[in-house]
Amino acid sequence: MSAFKVADGEKVLFIGDSITDCGRRAEFAPYGRGYVNKVIELVTARYPERHVTYVNTGIGGHTVRELWARWEEDALSHQPDWLSVMVGINDVHRYLHGEPPKRIDVREYEETYRKMLAAVRAKTRAKLVLMEPFYLSTDPKQELMQVFAGYLKVVRLLAKEFAAVFVPTHQQFQKALAVRGPKEWSEDNVHPYPVGHAFIALGWLRAMGW
Repeated sequence: MSAFKVADGEKVLFIGDSITDCGRRAEFAPYGRGYVNKVIELVTARYPERHVTYVNTGIGGHTVRELWARWEEDALSHQPDWLSVMVGINDVHRYLHGEPPKRIDVREYEETYRKMLAAVRAKTRAKLVLMEPFYLSTDPKQELMQVFAGYLKVVRLLAKEFAAVFVPTHQQFQKALAVRGPKEWSEDNVHPYPVGHAFIALGWLRAMGW
């Protein structure tokens, strides 16, 4: 029997920022052309007997603040069996480059993220999947990378606190960057090429026992 966690008849919802969105609200509706679509294709190809429903509610540019504002409508109301979240890189950019009150420090990130997950526990039966946000850099002394470490720590903490499936996306990319530099994965270190989305999808699938 397969160890893949998503069962026949279940619903999987993905939510996050542009990495999850990836055109799902425009010409690539309804799933986008990124890692979400690749997950769907690979699961369908390997387990054609499992009829899984997928929902993608990612919106480019969003932070935990925007996710929380639409959490009821775009996450809880769908009553998914699995709820997969990846958010954080825009929060870091807001912290580094935004002016108050737009800045989102790591404390707000943690508090808001925790509220979102607590609402899932209180209002749904969904199992959680928490994906690390990522930044494609090999310079640990870079200011963004140093700040980013605190946000990544929050995701690991919350995954443990809420007994979520944890996808170490950033860690996996860091290992890959040792043999293939950032520009082979993304033009801007944030938005992946198709191969980068395939890499993310494989990380998600492995964490889910695919």
